[in-house]
Parts: sequence; structure tokens; C-alpha cells
Amino acid sequence: MTTTNEIADKIAADHNLSKAQAKSLVEGVFKHITNAAKGGSETSIPGFGKFKVKEMSAREGRNPANGATIKIAASKKLTFVPAKAIKDTLNA
Repeated sequence: MTTTNEIADKIAADHNLSKAQAKSLVEGVFKHITNAAKGGSETSIPGFGKFKVKEMSAREGRNPANGATIKIAASKKLTFVPAKAIKDTLNA
């Protein structure tokens, strides 16, 4: 697992920035993706992928502990679709 701090450390080393500056940049990117998702917008990062908001309708589910039927409320979720270059790298 890679953490925000580890990403910031690598960016700081690669671009001659302080760790605080790099962490601020990483957090800023995540903040802008979050704000776009909140507004229902898609965020596309060429060569990496797209973040999209997907509407999940209400549905019935089962409580795994006792098997009882439960109602699952409608909700939104953030999905990520990797770019072809990422898919190809993972499957090489």
C-alpha cells in the first residue's frame, strides 16, 4: 500500500521540493477530484484514468449475520476507470 506521505516524498525527491510543499500538492489534487465528484463532474487525467460519480439505486440486500432481508438506500459512489496505458502496464 502506498500512502499520501509516500507519494509526497517521491514527488519531493523527483522535483526538488520540500516534503511539505509536495504533500500540499498531493492533497490539493485529491481535494479537486473530491470537489468535482461532489458536483457530479467527471475528472479525467490523460494517461491515468477517469474518476466518475455513479448513482446506485435503492435495492434489497441480505444481512450476512442472520440472512434477514434489508433495504439498502440509494447512494452515490466514486468509480475509477483506468486508462488503456495503465491497463496495458498492469497486464504486461
